[in-house]
Amino acid sequence: QTLAEAIDSHEPAVEPKRTKLALSIVIPVYNERDTIRKIVEQVRAQELHHEIIIVDDLSIDGTREVLLELDDEPDIQVLMHGYNQGKGAALRTGFKMAHGDVVLIQDADLEYDPNDYDRLLAPMENDNASVVYGSRFLENAHQDPSRVHRFGNWLLTYCSNLFTGQQLTDMETCYKVFRREILESIHIEQNRFGFEPEITGKLSRMGYPIVEVPIGYNARGYEEGKKIGIRDAL
Repeated sequence: QTLAEAIDSHEPAVEPKRTKLALSIVIPVYNERDTIRKIVEQVRAQELHHEIIIVDDLSIDGTREVLLELDDEPDIQVLMHGYNQGKGAALRTGFKMAHGDVVLIQDADLEYDPNDYDRLLAPMENDNASVVYGSRFLENAHQDPSRVHRFGNWLLTYCSNLFTGQQLTDMETCYKVFRREILESIHIEQNRFGFEPEITGKLSRMGYPIVEVPIGYNARGYEEGKKIGIRDAL
């Protein structure tokens, strides 16, 4: 029955049925003692995850002591690097341990809100996408108050689009969601924040369109522990 027929017959149109997918959430961590418990609580509150994989990149602020306690939880697996390598290396480690149908990246610093998981997963559960990015700038660019950050993100995303043929608004977003079999076919080489353009470029070369959905964003400054800088931009 078409939507028009449903309206004519005064019957409600049927929403597409969403398929339940096993979700692996990978959280790279470096010096997030004050936020790691909070983000885990927020992730669990969504009641969507199959497993939470936390990779610590040699934190030195007490984060590891907190993670040792979390590692006792049945839905959490904690992995620890023996030396500091960077976010890309932490993600590479976490991806290898993921068993879900879908893998989602979650930062530990509370800038990104797990309440957006439904938006991020909907295109995959409706079979409309294999890769989804959550864009901070698709609907409300000014939720990031820093003009410098917004310009830098625009420039990097613009350059990425030139090379990949994608039409992204936020290539640098943390919220990236992939079907696991796609990740298994990609070798991640970048150890630091270069992971973002690398994965975008390799997905594009393989012919995968990237679907963007709008997300919220609670920006934090360098005094609060923000770690990406000019070196990473270059």
